[in-house]
Amino acid sequence: MVWRALRPAFALWIWLAIGLAPLAAQPATEDTEDLLQKAMKAAVARVAPSVVQIETSGGSDILGSGPGMFRKGAGPTTGLVVAADGYVISSAFNFANKPSAIFIAVPGHKERHVAKVVSTDNTRMLTLLKIDAKGLPVPVAAPKKEFRVGQWSMALGRAWAGLDTPPSVTAGIVSALGRIWGKAIQTDAKVSPLNYGGPLVDLQGRVMGVLVPASPRGQDETAGVEWYDSGIGFAIPLEDINAVLPRLKEGQDLKKGLLGIYLKSTDIYSVAPEIASVGIDSAAAKAGIKAGDIIIELNGQAIVRQAQILHILGEKYEGDTVTVKVQRGKEELTFANVRLTGTLSAFIHAYFGVLPVRDDPELGEEIRYVFPKSPAEASGLKPGDRIMKVGLAGSPMQPFSGRDELTQLLDALQPGTELTLEIMRKGAKKPETVKVRLGVMSDEVPEDSLPEPATLKKALAPRKVAPRQGPPIQPGQPGPRPGRPQPGAPRAEEKKEQPKDEKKKAATGLLKRMTPARDHEYWLFVPEDYDPNIAHALLIWLHPAGKNKDKDTEAVLAAWEDLCSENHVIILCPRAESNAGWLGSEVDFVQQVARDVLAEYTIDRQRVIAHGLGIGGQMAYYLAFNARDLVRGAAPIGAALSNQPKDNAANQRLSFFIITGAKDPLAPAIQEGKAKLAEHKFPVVYRELAGSPQYLDAGTLQEMVRWLDSLDRQ
Repeated sequence: MVWRALRPAFALWIWLAIGLAPLAAQPATEDTEDLLQKAMKAAVARVAPSVVQIETSGGSDILGSGPGMFRKGAGPTTGLVVAADGYVISSAFNFANKPSAIFIAVPGHKERHVAKVVSTDNTRMLTLLKIDAKGLPVPVAAPKKEFRVGQWSMALGRAWAGLDTPPSVTAGIVSALGRIWGKAIQTDAKVSPLNYGGPLVDLQGRVMGVLVPASPRGQDETAGVEWYDSGIGFAIPLEDINAVLPRLKEGQDLKKGLLGIYLKSTDIYSVAPEIASVGIDSAAAKAGIKAGDIIIELNGQAIVRQAQILHILGEKYEGDTVTVKVQRGKEELTFANVRLTGTLSAFIHAYFGVLPVRDDPELGEEIRYVFPKSPAEASGLKPGDRIMKVGLAGSPMQPFSGRDELTQLLDALQPGTELTLEIMRKGAKKPETVKVRLGVMSDEVPEDSLPEPATLKKALAPRKVAPRQGPPIQPGQPGPRPGRPQPGAPRAEEKKEQPKDEKKKAATGLLKRMTPARDHEYWLFVPEDYDPNIAHALLIWLHPAGKNKDKDTEAVLAAWEDLCSENHVIILCPRAESNAGWLGSEVDFVQQVARDVLAEYTIDRQRVIAHGLGIGGQMAYYLAFNARDLVRGAAPIGAALSNQPKDNAANQRLSFFIITGAKDPLAPAIQEGKAKLAEHKFPVVYRELAGSPQYLDAGTLQEMVRWLDSLDRQ
C-alpha cells in the first residue's frame, strides 16, 4: 500500500494551519509527495466549512483536583456541524467547567452565534449544541467498515486558526480500532485539548470521528486528558454519533447501558467471567441471571474472558437489549432481550460482625473479635468460636476453606439474608448450630486494641480445601472448587516458602530502592522481626507537595516504626519526581512497585491501603479508585474527593478513613466528598482534628491502625 512506502518520508506531526510545508526529500518520489500533499489539502478543504470555533465564558478555571487537576485553557475550542439546522457536536471536555455562556463562530458567518447545550452522551463524552442557523454544511461520515489500521488520518481543530483560513491539522495514521471498550478509533496524529471536538478525517475528506479525551479507566469529561501529547488520541466514529443523533436532538442525555453484574475475578484477560453478585433491581436480576452463573455467550458471540464482555457492553446505551447465555451448573440457559439500565442501586456489602484469626490453613474460621451490637453478637457468637460450615437458612450447610472463601461467599449475599452456621465452641466436643441475619457493612472502628493472637503464623502452610457438599450456598452458585484461588488470598507466586536453610532471607529495615528502569525512587520499611509466615498489611505512603526528601520520609516512618512491628505492617514510600507533587501519570509506577512488594513479601491482600497528605491524599483517592484489584482502603489527610466516586463492587471492597483539620479551608469540600462516598455505600470513617494538622496526633494514629487491622471484617 502507498502509505507504507510514504510513512518513512514524513514526520507524523504535520501542521497544516497555513498550508502544508514542503517535505524533506526521501526515497519516495517528488510526484508521490505532491500527490499526498494535494490529497490532504483537498480533504481538509472539503471538511473545513463544517469545522466551527467554540468559545465559552464563565465557569471554573480549574478542572479536577490532586494528581488529575489542571487549568482549563482560556482559548477557543472546536466543534463539528452534524445537522444543517444548527446542530453542532463537540467534546464534553470543552464544557466540563460549566460555562455560563457558549458562542460558536461558523465559517462564512459574520457574527458569532449564541449556543445552548441540548444534551450529552455520557458514555462517549460528547455534547450536542444548538445555534439559530440554517443551511449549515454537513460533512460526509466515513463508513466504519472501511476503517483500516495504518490508514492516514488527520486531526482538525479551530482553536487558533481564523475562520478565513484552513483549520489547524496534524497528520498520522489510525493505530487501532475498537479502543476504549469498542467505542473509539485510536490515532497517532497529535491530539490536544485545542482540537477536542474537532473531526478526524481520512484522505477522501470524510469524517471518521470526533476527537475526545478518553480512557478505559475513567468515565468523566476529563478522563484521558492525561494522554495529551503522548502520541495517543481517540475519536468517536461519526457513524455512531449519527445513529443516536435523533435521541440527542430530543434533549435526551444518553447513559451507558448496565447489565448489573459483578464478576469474581479482577483478571479480565485470562479468567472466565463468573458472576460474583447481581445488583438489586438490575437488568440481570430482572432477567433471572444469578450469582455463580458463568457467561458463555453475549449477543451471539462466544465469551471466554471478561474483556470480551466489556467490549460488547461498552458500546451499549441505556435501553438497548442484549442476549445473554450462561452456564449454571451443568445447564446452559439463554436470556433474550435483556434491557440494559442506566443506573444501579448502590451495592451494599453484607456483614455479620466478626474479625477472623488470620494465616490459618485449617477448614473453617476462628473468630478473633465480635463487633458490639452486630448480628454476630446478637446470635451469641464469641471470640474463640470456630465457624465450620455455612449455608442459607433452610438449606444444607457447607464447609469452607478459611477467611477468604467465607468473604467471597458473603460478597454474593444481600443484607437481610439469614444464614445457618455450624460452630465449634472453644473447648467443646460437639458443634452447635446458630442462625444469623446479615446486616449492612459497618464503618465502626474498635475502640480498644484488638485481641491477640491476630495470626496463627501459618501463611505459607498449604491450605486445606473444603470438599463440595450438597447444593450451592447461593442459588446458581457453583460453590467452592478445589485448587481454585480465592479473592484476597496471596497469589501462588507470593507464597513461595523460604529454603529450609534460610540462606536467603527477606530484606528488612529501611530500604532505599530504584525501579529496574532507574527512573523512579522509593523507600520500603520492613520490620526487623518480619516473619514470612505472617501476612502483613501494606501501607502505601504518598507524601504531600514539597515533602519528597529523605528527611521527610524518615519523619513519617519514625511515627510508624514501633506500630509496624507491633501490628505487622510494611510501609511503601514511593517518591514523586516533581517537588510540586504527584501526577496522574505516576499511578502506574506506584502500582508496579506495590505489586513488586506483594511478590517479595507475604502481604494480606485484604489490608492494602493508600495513605497520603494534601496532594498525596488526592493520590490516595485516585489510586483507590483506579487500582481496585490492589487497594482495599484509602486514608487521605486534608484532601478532597475530586470526582464522582465509582460504584461500590461486590468483590472489590473499599473503605475510607478520612482526616481533616477544623481550620482547613478544604474542610467543606472534604465533608462533601465524605457524603458522596456514603451515598455510594462505602464504609467511611471521618475524623476532624483541631487546627490544620501536618500529620496525625497519637490518638488518631492508633485509631487508624485499628481501622487497618479490621479491614478484613466479615
